[in-house]
Amino acid sequence: MAEQIITAKQAHAFDTYTIEHLGVPSLVLMEHAAMAVVTRLRENPEFDLQHTLVVAGPGNNGGDGIAVARLLMLQHVPVTIWLLGNRAHLSMQAAQQLTIADNYGIPIITETPVLDRFSTIVDAIFGVGLTRPVTGSFGDAVKHINAANLPVLAIDVPTGIDTDTGAILGIAIAANETVTMSYNKVGLTTATGKEAAGTVTVANIGIYDPATLTNN
Repeated sequence: MAEQIITAKQAHAFDTYTIEHLGVPSLVLMEHAAMAVVTRLRENPEFDLQHTLVVAGPGNNGGDGIAVARLLMLQHVPVTIWLLGNRAHLSMQAAQQLTIADNYGIPIITETPVLDRFSTIVDAIFGVGLTRPVTGSFGDAVKHINAANLPVLAIDVPTGIDTDTGAILGIAIAANETVTMSYNKVGLTTATGKEAAGTVTVANIGIYDPATLTNN
């Protein structure tokens, strides 16, 4: 599985197949993704978990990040969520994860934080589905993160990297490691994508190409 390299369209199709045809709930996949990220945060010595900041966007990539924050908190890792965008406009899964995080009492901030009190950043702003340049408050957040010179783990694709081409969409996160889900992405194999992604770890979270199942 890890050797197959896919596009954003394929990633969406495989997600849809796994959820709608195999019957795996999207929140289960999100939990698996979060567990894979937490595993790498603990395994990679570049990441200091004294105080982790999860920067979460409004989509499902943000939902993954919020789930990461909950798992870290349950492992007694100090963690804060920096929520970007309008809370009223979150995807359904991200909104569910944020409600859970609220119930667990995880600190959630919406103003730009001073980053020198954090030791590691998780980039969960935008993932595979990004097609437009990162601008406005999101672009400002990326600049702020890159200027901090802290270790960054990106979820699925570093924010600002085109999944299919590896091109920078306005501005991009410079990550130490990217945990991408189930299959590597074409953009992460290009020179620009590799530079932004750092080490790429492919995590098997249970999303499948239909052909791999129907051909067995």
